[in-house]
Amino acid sequence: MSGVRNYTVVTASYWCFTLTDGALRMLVLLHFYALGYTPLMLSFLFLLYETAGIFANLGGGWLALRFGIPRMLMTGLGLQIAGLMVLSALAPNWSATMSIAWVVAAQGIAGVAKDITKTASKSAIKATSEGGSGQLFRWVAWFTGSKNAMKGVGFFAGGLLLETIGFRGALWSMAGVLACVLLGVSLSLPRTLGSAKASKSFRELFAKTRGINLMAAARIFLFGSRDVWFVVGLPVFLYSQGWHYMQVAGFVASWTIGYGLVQAIAPFVIRRSNDGLSREVPEARLWGAVLTAIPVVLAIVLGSAPSGRPDLIVTAGLGLFGFAFAVISSLHSYLILAYAGSAKAAEDVGFYYAANAGGRLAGIVLSGVLTGIGGLAACLWGSAAMLAICMAITFMLPTAVAPTRLPA
Repeated sequence: MSGVRNYTVVTASYWCFTLTDGALRMLVLLHFYALGYTPLMLSFLFLLYETAGIFANLGGGWLALRFGIPRMLMTGLGLQIAGLMVLSALAPNWSATMSIAWVVAAQGIAGVAKDITKTASKSAIKATSEGGSGQLFRWVAWFTGSKNAMKGVGFFAGGLLLETIGFRGALWSMAGVLACVLLGVSLSLPRTLGSAKASKSFRELFAKTRGINLMAAARIFLFGSRDVWFVVGLPVFLYSQGWHYMQVAGFVASWTIGYGLVQAIAPFVIRRSNDGLSREVPEARLWGAVLTAIPVVLAIVLGSAPSGRPDLIVTAGLGLFGFAFAVISSLHSYLILAYAGSAKAAEDVGFYYAANAGGRLAGIVLSGVLTGIGGLAACLWGSAAMLAICMAITFMLPTAVAPTRLPA
């Protein structure tokens, strides 16, 4: 029962963190787009956020083993509060250069916070799961799906807070909520949860098994394929079609919530095996092919200059994309834990999500560049190319039992 209790506490605290993370992204995007920032400038605002995440994931996994998951979870929450307060100090009379530098720095703090918290939280799933591969997949799917649904709520909350209490008031209110969560975590979790003997060198952090290395490579292109249209291209496209703040935030929120709900039910969609890999890996290849086809078709339709409401075509197409992406994302999140060794799961997860941050970084940069070159259609072609590479990598994944066998 202690495993269930710890899993529940970690999940609930990460929900609150993710809500503020989603709200912060929407706040920054809409606030600065309204101030006249170009798509490329908007993408620059998130560069340090993702770059910092690469190193935060690697270091977070190592630190979680050394000091325990709860301490790293509290560290992530504390850094998020600090990032929100730094951003709230932004003054409207500053120059554009000073404002951008300040926002980028604050986003860098938030990026470290997000990935330390994520690595600690997902490592806790491996540390608390005691029921074999079936329970592990269900817990991973529910955790991943529910936190993404909460991130969607955060997108909506960001737009709502921006319109009701303004940019600074929104930041202060979110910092207050996280302070309460931080106190709750400090009182609820055993300090030694997930602690183990950490690697002694950086070389060990990168010297992973074939399955983990391939999953990390696939993750780069999988999440790059989403952010290449999601971060800048889609909000700018919808705004240019006459959508208001709340409409843009509402759609992005609805997409993310739906995506999270599908992730949560992924174990019931995917064919399962007793060993945890022999059917799951082929399923990743199948869903990868389905997902790759969707942006190709959507880009062709959008590029044919349809009359009427291209925004409705895009939202419908991206709804289909969201369903397939949710299934394969949940499956990938399970596979990395299936391949991970129990003793150093936190380091394996940190390495994997460092790759995730690298993919998001590439997607964000390309989103700004491609939006400026060819609009949303160019972003969709970039997404399709990344997905094709991701699918090719999954054909190299081992389908034998994971290096550390999971009990049936």
